[in-house]
Order: sequence, then C-alpha cells, then structure tokens
Amino acid sequence: MVNGDNLILESQEISEQGAQESSQENVSGKKTSGKEEDLGFKELYEKSLQNVQLGEIVTGKVVQINNDVIMVDVGWKTEGYIPARELKDDKGDIIVNVGDDIEVLVDKRDSDGNLVLSRDKAAKIKVWDDVKNAYEQNIPIKGMVLQRVKGGLSVDIGVMAFLPGSQIDIRPIRDLDKYVGQSMMFHVLKYDRKRSNVVLSRKTILEKERESVRKKTLEDMEEGNVVEGIIKNITDYGLFIDLGGIDGLLHVTDISWGRITRPSESFSKGDKIQVKVLSFDREKERVSLGIKQLTENPWEKISEKYPVGSITEGKVVNLTDYGVFVELEPGVEGLVHVSEMFWTREIKHPSKVMSVGETINVMVLDVNPETKRISLGFKQTTTNPWETLKQKYPEGTVVKGVIRNITNFGFFVGVEDGIDGLVHISDISWKHTIKHPSELYKKGQEIEAMVLNVDVENEKFSLGIKQVEKNPWDELSSKYIPGSIIKGKVTNVTDFGIFVEIEEGIEGLVHISELSQKRVKSCSELYAVGDIVSAVVKSIDVKTKKIRLSIKDYESANDGYSVNQYINNKENVGSNLGKVMADVKIMDSES
Repeated sequence: MVNGDNLILESQEISEQGAQESSQENVSGKKTSGKEEDLGFKELYEKSLQNVQLGEIVTGKVVQINNDVIMVDVGWKTEGYIPARELKDDKGDIIVNVGDDIEVLVDKRDSDGNLVLSRDKAAKIKVWDDVKNAYEQNIPIKGMVLQRVKGGLSVDIGVMAFLPGSQIDIRPIRDLDKYVGQSMMFHVLKYDRKRSNVVLSRKTILEKERESVRKKTLEDMEEGNVVEGIIKNITDYGLFIDLGGIDGLLHVTDISWGRITRPSESFSKGDKIQVKVLSFDREKERVSLGIKQLTENPWEKISEKYPVGSITEGKVVNLTDYGVFVELEPGVEGLVHVSEMFWTREIKHPSKVMSVGETINVMVLDVNPETKRISLGFKQTTTNPWETLKQKYPEGTVVKGVIRNITNFGFFVGVEDGIDGLVHISDISWKHTIKHPSELYKKGQEIEAMVLNVDVENEKFSLGIKQVEKNPWDELSSKYIPGSIIKGKVTNVTDFGIFVEIEEGIEGLVHISELSQKRVKSCSELYAVGDIVSAVVKSIDVKTKKIRLSIKDYESANDGYSVNQYINNKENVGSNLGKVMADVKIMDSES
C-alpha cells in the first residue's frame, strides 16, 4: 500500500521541480516589456497548451493502448503514459478503451522528458480526500467487506479500513462471515492519514435509518392496524416484535386461541410475521400485539361445531400421564383422559400406545366454551365390551373363572379378557361369617360363581358364590316357626345375650332378658361357650337373617306351665301343638 502522505510530499517536490524548469524556459527567451512581440509559432503553440504541473491530478483521454503502456492525452505537448499493469483486472485484461476519460496523477518525467502518469496514485490521493470529506461532513462512504479479521472485518473503501465487531449492527452479531463480499455504506469514525488507518461504523448508519423508520412507524401506528414485524426476542411469556424502530409485545395468550406453552417451539428469531395492534400508548411507546385476533374465535361457536356425542378426527399434540391432548383444529384442543382411552385395557402412560402427530378418531363428551375445555373419549369410538358382557352373561348365569386378586372386601375373578368380576365377601357364604376371603380361597384357584349384575355405566361386574347354592334361610322360615323348640350349642356369650347354633352356620340370639324367669345381671353367670341349651323360637327374619330365641319361655313350659295355653298365645302355631309337646317330652327324657 502506498503511503498517502509520502505520495503528497513527493508530488509537491515534483511540482516545485516543474515550476523551476518552466521558469528556466521563460528566462531563455527574449525579455519583453509586457507586450507580446514577434512570438514564433513554437512559442504560440506551447503557450496554448495546458500548464501541467508535476504532482497534479488531471483528467486525460486514452489515445493509445499498448501491451506495456497506455498513452493518455492530458493537454500537454506530448502524451503521457501509464504502466499497463495499473489498468488491468485480475484476469490480466485492460479495463479501459481508447477515448475513455480517466483521472491520473502527473507523476514525473522520464529520461526522455515524457510524462509518466499514475492511475493508482491518483485514486489513492482522491480516496483520502473522500475519507476526509466523509469524516468532516459525516456523510456515508461505500466499501466492500473483504474478510474477517481479529475483532471485526476488513473493508475496502479505496484504502483498507477496519470495521469493529461492535459497529457492524445495532444488535450483537455472532456470524461475521456472512458479511464477507457484501458492499455497504459506512460512516468514518476516525482516520489517520499518516498511518493509513481508517475506522468505520455501519451501526451508526443503521441507527439513523432506524430512527427515520421509527418516526414513520409512530406516525402510522393505530389500534386495529395489521402490520408486519420481525421477531426480535423470544421468552416464555411471549415474543418481542420489531415493527420498524419500535418493539411490540406479543403475549403468549394472544398467540393462539388454543394453548401455547412454549413460544420457542413455534417461532424463531428473525421470522417475519403479521400481527394486529391491540393497544398503543403513544407517550410511552408501548405496543401490545396479537396473532389470534387475525382469525375468528373458534370457541364462539364451538358447541355447534362439535356437539356432544359426535365423532371427529384430531391430531395428538401432547401426551401426559393423565391423558392425551388432541387438536381438533388450529387453536382448539381437547383432552382424552386416561380413563376414557380404553374400556378394559390398563396403561401405565399414554405414550406407550400413542405418539405425537398421530391422527385418531375421538368422541366429544363435553364442551365448555367459557373455560375453553373439551372432554374427549377414545374408547367410545369402539364397541363397548361391557354391553357385550351384559348380553353374554345375563343375571343368574353361572360362570367359571380364576381368582386373580384377593382383597379384604372380596376377590376378583377373571371371566373375560380384561374384565374381572367381583365376589364381595358378603356373597361368599350363606351361613359362615368370613373375616377375610383368604380364609377359604387363594389366588389362581378356579371357582364357580353366579352373575349378580353387570353395571355397564359404572363398568362393574358383580358375582356371587353362595348364590350357586339354594338359600338355606328360605327353608328356615318353615322349619323353625315361632313356638318351635330347638336344642343347640352356645357359640358366643356377650353382655346383651348368648348366640346358639341351631344347625351348621345358623345361629339364633337369646337376649339377656330371655335367659331366665329370674333377673340376670350377666350372661356369663349362667352360660359359657360350648354349653348345650334348649330354647323356644320366638321369631325368624329371613331378610336380616336373624332368629330370636327364648330359654325363659322354654323353662316356663317345662315347669308345668300350660304349653297349650303358651302356644295358643302365639300366632300361626295351631297345628304344631302336637309337635311341640313331642319335642318337650323328648327334651325331658334326654335331660
């Protein structure tokens, strides 16, 4: 690179040398008294020529092109010449034609007195003049980015200049390589001609342009306008949009009529988007924007479009442990709760059976426009196996199955694939009181049970084991009529009375008031578990499975009390007098 200051000093020396030579030529002629007298043709010709000074930049015309030199007429008595290398491109081709006007520096005279011209030196001197003018007048100068260098970019503005990374753009730039090869306008921040040092800024150009655009944007900004912007920043609560010198906020709730959890999943920095101005504070320069407002609110007529019970197609957009979110249309999502996915199949997580992006059919179960919630069902689009079960196993059907699970309230029996029936602890035996089903049954055991009920709505299948056999209580009401005398073993002694086993699994209660004709303070005073007692049946309730007994009445009859009178005082005992008397005689003989 040629140093501009050295070039100027050299040009000044050449100019002084040319002036001295010109004065010597004038001295060699005749002295005049201020009047031109008897001038020869040669003197008149030379006087008519342009007074060319060495070191001066002049405009000349290309008159001849040779391999080594380019001849240029600068208005002097002979043409000057430029070395051809100064006017060749990268391929080695001459870049000027005969007749072209070019600016050149009158550099020097060769040994033959011919003018040596320079296009390069003229250009460099002019560039520094342009740099100085651009700096002093604060006007832009054009340049091309050549390469990335440490801390910024190298720019060709006629001389090499430096563009710091902080002065490339208004925003921080990570990828500087994308600017290489681009022509741009720059401001000159500072320059040093002696050191050939120039520092540029593109940021100031952009800031000035931004301010101009900003004023125009503010003038045109109105609520309700639809404008185009560029996404400047993305946060969890929304997007900041550059509208042209002023930023607006697009809140996450105004992006879509549906639910947006992470704006970064749908948008990227630098994207161009159209938005609607929702509100504008001119004084504070605050702008609220919306995208969903550009379209009709789908929730206004949602109940009409998706009536309850209708089946529609949707796309799976999210999977959670409690269900699947399905997009019915842009901005409208519904939830298929995990309980509404399958009739009988149990799943650990919806992701095991479905995937995001999958298209499925769903039934609309409920629509709430106010809360913007739609409940959907997936299993409802398939045949309900509980309906089939009800038809296949009507009440009273005896089925076989394997015990799959035992609990304290009963056990579950596998009858159909995915459907278990429950045998409640109260439906295991007619006679026995069972504390825990495991006393009689174990997991994996095959049993027979009767279908008691199939509740399709609540998806419950009730079974019973005792119902397979005839209910013994149906016979007890005729077998043990009031007034009958029984003999049994005491199975339990309580504060309020004693329990007597009439037959296997059938017990009756002798209340403390029915133990004796005498006053009894404690049942244990008279009886203990295992004692054999006789008693009269006072009443029997088949529904509640309760039998009331009386030892006191039996003793009265045994003490000579008129049994006939005793029986006649009871209801519905007329024909049983003979049976009672016979039982009394038998009891007496046994005792």
